[in-house]
Amino acid sequence: MSSAPDRHRLAPFTRAFGLRLALWYATLFVVGSMVIVLLTYYLTAVSLAQRDHQILQSKLGDYAAAYARGGINVLAATVRAEQQAAPERLFVRVVDRGVEAVVLSSPNGWDPSLLETASVRLANGTLVQVGKSTEPREDLLARFRAALGIVTFLIVVTALGGGWLVTQSAMSPIRRLTLAVRRIIRTGRTDSRVSLSGTGDALDELTTLFNTMLDKIERLVTAMHGSLDNVSHDLRTPLTRLRGTAEMALAGPPDLDRYREALADTIEEADRVLVMLTTLMDISEAESGTMQLRREPVRLSEIVDRAMDLYRDVADAKGITLSTTAPSGAGSEPVGLLPDAADAVVEGDRTRLEQVAANLIDNAVKYTPRGGRVDVDIRREGPAARLSVRDTGPGIPADELPRIWDRLFRGDTSRTERGLGLGLSLVKAIVEAHGGAASVDSQPGRGSTFTVSLPSTSRSNVHRVAAEDITIQRRGRKGRKGRHSFTFVMFVQRLGKIPPRLIG
Repeated sequence: MSSAPDRHRLAPFTRAFGLRLALWYATLFVVGSMVIVLLTYYLTAVSLAQRDHQILQSKLGDYAAAYARGGINVLAATVRAEQQAAPERLFVRVVDRGVEAVVLSSPNGWDPSLLETASVRLANGTLVQVGKSTEPREDLLARFRAALGIVTFLIVVTALGGGWLVTQSAMSPIRRLTLAVRRIIRTGRTDSRVSLSGTGDALDELTTLFNTMLDKIERLVTAMHGSLDNVSHDLRTPLTRLRGTAEMALAGPPDLDRYREALADTIEEADRVLVMLTTLMDISEAESGTMQLRREPVRLSEIVDRAMDLYRDVADAKGITLSTTAPSGAGSEPVGLLPDAADAVVEGDRTRLEQVAANLIDNAVKYTPRGGRVDVDIRREGPAARLSVRDTGPGIPADELPRIWDRLFRGDTSRTERGLGLGLSLVKAIVEAHGGAASVDSQPGRGSTFTVSLPSTSRSNVHRVAAEDITIQRRGRKGRKGRHSFTFVMFVQRLGKIPPRLIG
């Protein structure tokens, strides 16, 4: 409904902008051209005036020398000889002391107001004057001014025409962008793209950015549609179970034990829905850049140690060997901080990084068969701290690898396991929010290796572990059962009472 008004608003804006651009171009062109023309006129007038002045000074010197040689008679003869030799006639007058002025040459028809003169007084007091008519110069300048009027008209016409052509060329990419926006507004589809002009200018850069924006919007819209479809499907199951549990509890005779069991099942399903929605919100915040990160120096070995404490009993129950591999090749330790990994320190949010480690280890333990192995490797490589989790599970098919980071995606091998399909999406979102990257290397039948790289910080910036964390570690090592229970409670409290195993 709003597409038509939007089109009507866009078109006048485009036309007004193009008109302003054309007028600006024409104005600048006319002003620049007129400055050049007027400067040319001024320099021409000055040059003609200087030429006349030089002629007068030259003739004045010649006539003064002739008068000094032989008096008025020699000067008169000189003037007559020059007038016969040259068509241009000059006004010549001599004024002796005590004698009236003698005019030797005075062309007829001269306008006294257009006469330019020069004079010199000789040593004996005689005044010699030479004059030249400025009428030829004024006629030339008048013709020049008339030509300037025609030139000015042509300049204005050329400026307007050139401004229109330049504007049409310059506005072409903008019009293409406008048409693309109109199509998107009208159809709601984001698959339209704007072609580049190939000039490599700022408008081409704007067009490229616009197309990139459309690509990202299209990916986000596609992912959103897929997520909504998956969420609606995944929510339907627990909601159906909730309703079925309630209906079964109400259908039979009153029984307190059955009611308690129904309420417990209801709470479990409600928690599952809450975890899904909370995790989706966390992923959205991380991807949009609005996730609040409480950054501090964090040793990855501490994060891994806590996560492995959490999943140790689960791995033992499945007969899976869970170990950490020291980067120096010194072997493995079943539990505990790695001295060789002490340099793997990042500036990050401890709670969020615990979610990353817990999800990766949970994912590996979940899909590794009985008797398998999960190895966690921590090391610093140049400016990055790297955490790798390698398992001996079934691996991931090549056609599923590009999609494993998508929200709610669950491959064929994972559909038999309980989960939401959000764990890896959350890992990728948190890692990228920290400025890092997540990757996977997998071969079907040989297992998978998930790697997280984060910007590392200097070891000298690492703060000492707080006293409460040291107490937790010491108390956590008193016994396997007590360690698991205590560490799990602390982990749940850190993660906002959301067990990380339920996220993936």
